[in-house]
Amino acid sequence: MPNFVKVAQVDELAPGERIVVEADDGLFIAVFNVGGKFYAIEDLCTHDGGPLAEGELDGYEIECPRHGARFDIRNGKVLSFPAVRDVPWFEVKVEGNDILVDIEE
Repeated sequence: MPNFVKVAQVDELAPGERIVVEADDGLFIAVFNVGGKFYAIEDLCTHDGGPLAEGELDGYEIECPRHGARFDIRNGKVLSFPAVRDVPWFEVKVEGNDILVDIEE
């Protein structure tokens, strides 16, 4: 069963921007606005636990600032070494001005 929680408001996150929110105890989620559409992944590189949201975003790819592993923010898929495991991703929906993320495990 989905468990959508409000993480931000649409007007707080302009296209090209990102935020990191603590959606659950110790669960940090990076929320991205790419072209007016919102995506969410866990803010944790699967290679060494680095903060992904601090990396460079190129289209739908985020690069970990520590060692350069790249991930697709649309689905969490790992795109380059040194990471070999996908990062968890979260379904996002917008209701009114609220950005909601499904944190169901």
